[in-house]
Amino acid sequence: MARDFYEVLGVPRTADRDEIQRAYRTLARRYHPDVNKDPQAEERFKEINEAFSVLSDPEQRARYDRFGEDFRKIPEDWEEQVAAGAGGGSRWSTGGGPRVRYSTSGFGGEGVDVEDLFGSLFGGAGRMRVPGADQEAELPLTVEEAYRGGRRTVTLAGPAGQRRYQVDVPPGTTDGQRIRLAGEGGRGSGDDAPAGDLYLRVRILPHPEFRLDGRDVHVKLPVTPWEAALGATVPVRTPGGATAKVTVPAGSSSGRRLRLRGEGMPSPRGADGDLYAELRIMVPPRLSDRERELLEELAAVSSFDPRRT
Repeated sequence: MARDFYEVLGVPRTADRDEIQRAYRTLARRYHPDVNKDPQAEERFKEINEAFSVLSDPEQRARYDRFGEDFRKIPEDWEEQVAAGAGGGSRWSTGGGPRVRYSTSGFGGEGVDVEDLFGSLFGGAGRMRVPGADQEAELPLTVEEAYRGGRRTVTLAGPAGQRRYQVDVPPGTTDGQRIRLAGEGGRGSGDDAPAGDLYLRVRILPHPEFRLDGRDVHVKLPVTPWEAALGATVPVRTPGGATAKVTVPAGSSSGRRLRLRGEGMPSPRGADGDLYAELRIMVPPRLSDRERELLEELAAVSSFDPRRT
């Protein structure tokens, strides 16, 4: 039995979208494999992403609330099918199989007969049209690929051998996001039974330079001691491949975070993410005679003591 998605995020079933997003961000930061080295953190992180991808989507959440962990087996037009058959009385299958009922709050609190709910899928006694099951696969992307988006060729291995798909990745795709390929899932059973859908769940690969937090991007920014002390304008690379300029205030220390608004991951709806540059003060590995002379002079005249300040 899969864990309840609300329980995974630690929110009540009445939680609104903002509550769900806040809970997701908190948990994602805590369990991101780049941060949390616990062997179980990666699985927990995937579980958190799956729960968020469902509960943040109004249509998926509505189906999940009514049908629980089997919600992906329910066609998207289930409400229309219910409405079409609401006045026709009970239509049990005569195929001899088990009768399954789901208890939902969307129909007066009474159990809903799934075979009645989808009576249009049955072609008469002993014959049925069973839609194919939805399937899911992982789609690994680099930070740059997720930022730019675009068309990708994906090869997946299956029972019938390898299959190739052309996938349109939206710009600004985030970790855990699902991309739907309609009709590319499991085959249906029976005449004209529709195939299921294939869902590609995005996994952003670890990057040597960038770390993602939702749509925000974090990067280490090396600066010299004099740039940090005197202030400077220095370049920083963005995930899109461009170079942005960031102003380092005078008197900055290592660990200080500088925010570049809108330079993070793009968003198809709403504001783009931000880029956070964290300063790291670097010293020359070797000093020239003049550099050593100047530093010794500074040490002699300065009263600054970082261990006492």
